[in-house]
This record gives sequence, C-alpha cells and structure tokens, in this order.
Amino acid sequence: MPSSIKVVAGNSNRPLAEAICAHLGIPLAKASVRRFADMEVFVEIQENVRGQDVFIIQSTSFPTNDHLMELLIITDALRRSSARRITAVIPYFGYARQDRRASGRTPISAKLVSNLITHAGVDRVLTLDLHAGQIQGFFDIPTDNLFGAPLMSRDIKERLDWKNAMVVSPDVGGVVRARALAKRIDASLAIVDKRRDRPGESEVMNIIGSVEGRSCILLDDIVDSGGTLCNAAEALLDQGAKEVYAYITHGVLSGGAVARIANSKLKELVITDSILPTEAVKVARNIRVISIASLMGEAIERTASESSVSSLFD
Repeated sequence: MPSSIKVVAGNSNRPLAEAICAHLGIPLAKASVRRFADMEVFVEIQENVRGQDVFIIQSTSFPTNDHLMELLIITDALRRSSARRITAVIPYFGYARQDRRASGRTPISAKLVSNLITHAGVDRVLTLDLHAGQIQGFFDIPTDNLFGAPLMSRDIKERLDWKNAMVVSPDVGGVVRARALAKRIDASLAIVDKRRDRPGESEVMNIIGSVEGRSCILLDDIVDSGGTLCNAAEALLDQGAKEVYAYITHGVLSGGAVARIANSKLKELVITDSILPTEAVKVARNIRVISIASLMGEAIERTASESSVSSLFD
C-alpha cells in the first residue's frame, strides 16, 4: 500500500469507510464534516494531505442532497489543501435513475450530478453497480464501475442450493446483469415481464421461462419501495417456484419497504452495505446485509498503485 494514500469519510456511511480502512490497514484520515446552525455544511481536514492520493468514501444516499453537498465540499477542501489526486468513492450513486429524458421537459439529473462532481475538482470516480452503464460516459474524468456479482455469486454458492437455482431478472432492462450472475453460478435465466403504470408501482404480467421446482434468485441493482420484488416473488411462486430469494446491490428501502418485504413471500433479501443499513433493516427477519468493504478496498489499492481494476472481475 503506497504511503501517500489517505481515506476521508463523509457522514453517509462511516462504518463502511472504517471497514475499508481496516482492509487497507490504514487509519481513517482525521476530518470534521459538520453543520452550522442553519444546516450549512462545514468541512475541516484535520491532517496534512499535501501531495497525497486521497479517496473520499461517500454514498449519495438519503438524505441525498445533504450527502452530495458533503462530497462536493470535502472535494473543495482537499483541492485547496493541495491533495495530489482526489478519487470520489461513491458506493451508491444517487440520481442514477434519472439517466435519460423519459418524457418532455424533464431533466437528466445523473448528468447534472456528474458535472457537479467533476467541476468540484474530483480527478476520478469509483462506484458500484451503476443503474445504467451509460452514466460512466456522463463523467469527463476516469470512472470505474465495480460489480457486486462476484460477492453475490460467492454468497449464493456458500448458502443456497445453487445447482437447482434459476436467476431471474425482475424486468427486461436487467437481463444483462442477471445473465452475468447466471453465468457465474452456471444457472438458467428467467425474466419477469411487468408493466409499470406510475412511479413506485408495478404490476407483474408474465414469467418468461419455466421456474417450476426451482430456487429462484431475483437480481437487481436497486430495491426502493420493494413493490416490484414482492410482486415478482408472488408471481414466481404462483408459477411453481420452490422458493424465492433476492440479491440486490443497493438497499434504498424507502417508506414502508422493510415492512413490505418482511411480510412478503420472499424467503430472503440480501443487500450490500453500499447504503448504511437502518435499524429496521438490521432487525428484519428476512433481510441480510453483506459487506462490500473488501471489494472497494481492493479497488482503492489497485487505483493507488496504478494497477488494473477491471481485472478484479475476470
């Protein structure tokens, strides 16, 4: 590990930052990220970072705007403190679902956020399972999009009857992601064909593929309200599936999602700690969290030493 590396954490997911530092064998850099009385963000880097390779660990999760501003202001503080290179490590990239104009007179917010991060002074970005691959191209700086599939495939092989498993994409748009996991565990692939009438609601229409007697594994990048997953699990069981699991990278789980999943027919929902798990998530009977600290730590180590990051997934 190069001696010139520093890791700074915002307030979005400090436990993950500490776990990453433990993997790297270095202490978390001393920094204060706090609020003035009127809730303006104030940042003070409390140790020397001149000429250092600095990594900021900050998911732009709820409250999204607060955590985004923290990221931008930490970047400015580091830039003005003469850091040699600044890498924004964003395990969960907020606003990613606004990656195109779905209708007239709407923004492409993911591009706007990419511009803000770039112009704040970030030199490169490290993120995990972007909602849409083209968001990499929204940045005019090097951007590495890591994949959670290796962690998930390892967990599936350790815990499930994966030889009887079928990977299921909850929609047509997630087929590429689901196929990649299916290939890793040598499983078949099925697709849930659904029609979404309005944001936050979904109606399962049809299952493409025979799931009878199989252990189904729903795979997606984000679980928000949980409606899609719960409906898909019910549809799969109605089609004769033996049991249904879900592996999702980013557990947004807003509103009553945790209760909805706890009362659903899902045997287990597995999420990563890219977003700090709430107490409700920690005590939920059928939600389990796996850590991405080793994956992010290895990617940081390779970035610092100018080694290949993509070879992590070969």
